[in-house]
Amino acid sequence: MTSPNLGIKEHTHGGELPISKLDVHGSFDVADFPVPNGREEEWRFTPLRRMRGLHDTRDTAGGAVTVATSAPDDVRVETVAHGDPRLGTAFLPTDRVSALAFRDFTEATVVTVPKDTTASAPVFITVTGSERGGANGHLRIHAERHSAATVVLEYTGSAVYADNVEFIADDGARLDVVSLQNWDRDAVHVSHQYTKVGRDARFRSYVITLGGDLVRISPKVGYTAPGGDAELHGLYFTGAGQHHEHRSLIDHNVSNTRSRVEYKGALSGEDAHAVWIGDVIIGEGTQGTDSYEYNRNLVLTDGTRVDSVPNLEIFTGEVEGAGHASASGRLDDIHLFYLQSRGIPADEARRLVIRGYFAELINRIEIPELRERILQQVEDKLTEQGQS
Repeated sequence: MTSPNLGIKEHTHGGELPISKLDVHGSFDVADFPVPNGREEEWRFTPLRRMRGLHDTRDTAGGAVTVATSAPDDVRVETVAHGDPRLGTAFLPTDRVSALAFRDFTEATVVTVPKDTTASAPVFITVTGSERGGANGHLRIHAERHSAATVVLEYTGSAVYADNVEFIADDGARLDVVSLQNWDRDAVHVSHQYTKVGRDARFRSYVITLGGDLVRISPKVGYTAPGGDAELHGLYFTGAGQHHEHRSLIDHNVSNTRSRVEYKGALSGEDAHAVWIGDVIIGEGTQGTDSYEYNRNLVLTDGTRVDSVPNLEIFTGEVEGAGHASASGRLDDIHLFYLQSRGIPADEARRLVIRGYFAELINRIEIPELRERILQQVEDKLTEQGQS
C-alpha cells in the first residue's frame, strides 16, 4: 500500500544536503520495525513491561471495544471493513505498534463532513473497552473542502488498546478535535493521530489525558499546501503510578504554514511519570513558517518524574518565526500567599491555583458542557490525589 508522506521523509538526494534527525521510517509492513527494547530514542521513556504486549510479537487478541457515534444529519458516519480504500491514505505507520494496529484491526469508523457544509452539531465518538485483552482500532475523520466540524473522541472503560486515527482537513476546511482519555485505572492505550492539513485549512486538537495506567499519544501533522494552520493543545493530570506520554511531530514540509503546540500537565503521587516530546521540522526550501511549541508541568508532590524534550530542526533561513520552551516546577508560593492573606484556606487556595492553571487551556474548547465536565474531572483528580 502506498500513502503520501506525513512527517516522514524518504530522502533520495545524497549526502550533500541536511537530513533531519527527527525523520522516521514509515511502512505498513510490521516486519520493517524491530521489536523495541527500550534503548531506542523513541522508546527510552516508555516502560515497555507495562505495554501488555502491544509492542512485540505476542498475541494481544482477546480484548473487546465498542465504538458508538452520535452525529448530526449533515455528517456521514460509516462502519467499514479493513479493506476500504480510504483507510491508510493519510499516513504511513511510524513504529511497530502503529503498524500492528493497522494490520490487525477488523473494522473502522469513518466520519465525513461533506464539502461546503458546517456541521450543525458536534460529532461524538465513544470508544469503550470491556475486556482487558488486546484490541486494535482505526478511525478516519475527513473534513472536505470548505467544511467545518467539531469532533469529540472519548476513550473509556478497561482495555489494552492500540489505534490509528486519521484526521484530514481539506483545502479551506476547519476541523476541531477533542480527544479525551478517560480510561479506567488499569487500561493501556497507545494511539497515533495522523493529520493532513490542506491549503488555508485550520486544524485544532485538544488532547485531554486523565485516566489509564499507561497512555501514550503521538500526534503527527503534515501539510499538503501553503496556508495550513495547526494547533495542538494538551492537558494531562498524572496520578500515582500512572504513565502519561505525549509525543507530537509537526512537519512544516511546505511554505507559509503555521503551528502552535501547547501542553500543560500536573503530577501528583508516588511514581507519577509524565513525558512530553515535541518535535518540529522546518523543511529545506520552505519559506514563511511560523511555529512555536511549549510545555509546562506543575509538580504537586515528591516522588514524581517529568521528562520534557522540545526539538526544533530548521533547514532554511526564510522563517517567519520558530521557537520552543519547556518548564517544570512547583506551585508558586506567592500566589498561594496572596490567596491565603485574603482569608482563603490553604487547601482551597491550592485548588484555585491549579484550576486556573488548567482553565486557560480548557476554556478554548467551544462546547460549554464539555468544558465544565473536564474541569470537574480535574477537581475529582485533585481529590483523588489528596490535593483538595
